[in-house]
Amino acid sequence: MSDASLSSVNAPPFGTILPVQVTPRIPVIALGTSLGLFLAITFTLCVLFDLLFPGQAMYQGWLQLLPGFTWLSWQSFLLGLVESFAYGWYIALIFGPLYNFFAARSARKGRS
Repeated sequence: MSDASLSSVNAPPFGTILPVQVTPRIPVIALGTSLGLFLAITFTLCVLFDLLFPGQAMYQGWLQLLPGFTWLSWQSFLLGLVESFAYGWYIALIFGPLYNFFAARSARKGRS
């Protein structure tokens, strides 16, 4: 076969094939892990800040946001750490699927 006949065999029948735009999706597991770790690290930094600067302490806010948290023992610190990580997963489990749903829905509307 000649080069001309090979190019016509591989050519699309109706012109140029355009790339398909994939709907952006948020991977919920990656989001949950990253948000959980972010909030756990932030909690740890805030506890350290409160210990270093007791006059500027923010622990009153933690007492209201973290059930069972008291200032400050190792058990309470670990409980706050676990609850902070759980809050990150809560956000991911609600936000991730909602974002994926509405992103897919708006992509479908844009194609029609």
